[in-house]
Amino acid sequence: MKRAAIPLILLVSGFVLGLLCSVSLRHPAAATPAAVIQKEETPSESAVNTASLLHTAAAVTNALHDQDYETLSTYVHPTRGVTFTPYSTVDFQRDQNFTADQIKNLSLDTSTYTWGYEDGRGESIQMTMSEYFTRFVFDADYTQAPKVGVDQIITSGNALENLTEAYPDCHFVDFCYPSRDPANEGLDWCSLKLVFLGEKTSWYLVGVVHGEWTI
Repeated sequence: MKRAAIPLILLVSGFVLGLLCSVSLRHPAAATPAAVIQKEETPSESAVNTASLLHTAAAVTNALHDQDYETLSTYVHPTRGVTFTPYSTVDFQRDQNFTADQIKNLSLDTSTYTWGYEDGRGESIQMTMSEYFTRFVFDADYTQAPKVGVDQIITSGNALENLTEAYPDCHFVDFCYPSRDPANEGLDWCSLKLVFLGEKTSWYLVGVVHGEWTI
């Protein structure tokens, strides 16, 4: 049985919540309970855009949580596909890009791909799609991320954060665990940045950028 949709973000203003109810989206979804940090924009337009963007981003994290790749594939951009980045720094020459159909059939794909290079070791990351998703996409339960940034990177390390330069025509939601264990003093932070391109009344997933503490 699939997990029920998670509650609406508690700290989004009442105005945004009211608009969320009236926004027309491709898919019903709920947002994530977390502290939302957002770039300052024009209040009226910002409210609608933020509500719909969070709505869609939450649906994507729910699909990832449930390993519901058929639903996930419906959010993937039909022509650009979706690009996966393991360590914050987007590199279109190295990062893997997949179509909606490939995401839909992810669990059936046993091919090994090269996803980049391991932090600290320099060895190439050789994994199947399923293995990569476990290690570099949903390595934590991002449906419960304590902080969420809208066009804002919550936590960064020594890896170059070039998401906004790599995707200048897009918006993103950063689901972040600034620390998973207080004893580690933030050296175990991790994040999942979902990058979307807006077209008409729809948000399409074009990038999945994983971040974590690196050496």
